[in-house]
Amino acid sequence: MLVLITYDVNTETPEGKKRLRKVAKECVNYGQRVQNSVFECNMDAATCRKVKNILEKIIDKDKDSLRFYNLGNNYKSKVEHIGTNPGFDVNDPLII
Repeated sequence: MLVLITYDVNTETPEGKKRLRKVAKECVNYGQRVQNSVFECNMDAATCRKVKNILEKIIDKDKDSLRFYNLGNNYKSKVEHIGTNPGFDVNDPLII
């Protein structure tokens, strides 16, 4: 299923900047960045729970926020892109 992960981390302090880097680094492990704080991740329910748990431990719930949008398996009809950097289908084979 496609899950959209978005986050807003308060970076007014050095600790906040460190949390932001940790959240971004963790999200890169599970999906592709489509905007600065937005990742498209193709994962099963168990992996999604794992990622939520990891990210929840990183953020400061009094200052930061996370959002998970479950777009399901039929996401292609739910996502419309306009503008630069259209990305790629996370299910297509990667040719290097």
